[in-house]
Amino acid sequence: MNTSLHAVCPSCLAVNRIDAGKLSSGPVCGKCKAGLIPGKPVNLTGAGFARFIERSDLPVLVDFWAPWCGPCKMMAPAFEQAAAMLAPGVIAAKVDTQAEQALGARYGVSSIPTLMLFSGGREVRRQAGAVDAQRIVAFARAGA
Repeated sequence: MNTSLHAVCPSCLAVNRIDAGKLSSGPVCGKCKAGLIPGKPVNLTGAGFARFIERSDLPVLVDFWAPWCGPCKMMAPAFEQAAAMLAPGVIAAKVDTQAEQALGARYGVSSIPTLMLFSGGREVRRQAGAVDAQRIVAFARAGA
């Protein structure tokens, strides 16, 4: 019996039902045909954040960062690497807290970078500070 999952399209935010056994075969959005599991961080804004987090059956690892933050800039390549390593089981996303201040405030982000892992629409883990790709992957897998 096949198990289906809901995945939110990073391009158009449409909710798609996909076969869990076919996650690694590059499923595409039924509406816009964009890849559902990009293997790279998805940029989230206030408008789509809740839908992306709440409607996805896959865990979502979010990097809350800011463009002026030195440690955030240092960690960015590691987060890119981790996104590729975690796909297709975990979706990686980024939130620019300077542009999306309400999201940072809503989730009590007081230090950046901050990683948060969401599963089932709820935060399950949080970690502040810049880390390397292996630690990002370990953090995500421990909570997924």
